[in-house]
Amino acid sequence: MAKKGLRAWVKEKWVDIGAPKKDGKYQPCGRAKGSKRKYPKCVPLAKATRMTSGQKASAVKRKRAAGNPGGKPTNVKTFAARGGLISK
Repeated sequence: MAKKGLRAWVKEKWVDIGAPKKDGKYQPCGRAKGSKRKYPKCVPLAKATRMTSGQKASAVKRKRAAGNPGGKPTNVKTFAARGGLISK
């Protein structure tokens, strides 16, 4: 796979894997200020389609457990470390 630049990475379609629609599609990444939606876990659509349901659930669970201290988004790894250990 050829290396992509930052511009290509930003232009990818980003979706929220923590809020799937009933038809199997995903909502766009992000949320409006004051929204009642839970904290989003955003990944590119291509990655979301390759992830298993267990991987998606794990990523969303870790993202929400990290919270949002200080009003800044918290980054968590999309895939947990092998052996069940999560490194920071």
